[in-house]
Amino acid sequence: MKIYVDYDDCLCETARHFSQLVDELFGVGVPYENIRYFDLQKSFSLSEEQYEYMMIEGHKPEVLMSYDETPGAVKVVNGWIDDGHEVSVITGRPYSAYEPSRIWLDHHGIDRVKLFCLNKYGRDAFIKDSEFSLEIEDYKRMHFDYAVEDSPAAFRFFDHLPALKVLVYDRPWNQECEFPGENYNRCFDWESIRKNVR
Repeated sequence: MKIYVDYDDCLCETARHFSQLVDELFGVGVPYENIRYFDLQKSFSLSEEQYEYMMIEGHKPEVLMSYDETPGAVKVVNGWIDDGHEVSVITGRPYSAYEPSRIWLDHHGIDRVKLFCLNKYGRDAFIKDSEFSLEIEDYKRMHFDYAVEDSPAAFRFFDHLPALKVLVYDRPWNQECEFPGENYNRCFDWESIRKNVR
């Protein structure tokens, strides 16, 4: 099988880091559990300038390489690969973040996955003239049997795959969203994700 895995908040605890970062930078105290929107500017009530600065700081190589692993992710992903499945990590991070993102994967023992940077959210606003390693047209020619994703804003990237089974990693910002179809299944941890892939 071919499996799509999102990076941030599926493989690593990005939002938990940003919750601490925004407090350090601006004194804005929003605990991880209270991040109600995938749009962090809205969740943290930041100005455009504050949001841009936070995103630049959060995407520095040393910061990207410091994120904690989401418990169980490495074991499950490697189990899939050991079973002969093809796993691709499709991230919305810009290509400028590719190298530290690749290093993080390698250091955490997920060195056999393919990594693609797809412009999911138009985030070249905070890193000017960003490039991405995967264009939308090329992505839409790819096939996946399963997808692991946390962001409701990314669900539109699955429209071209009607048979795709989407495993939504439960996060505060997706708890109130309405899933687009019956092929979407909420999972509370990597063990439940593993049990859903068969």
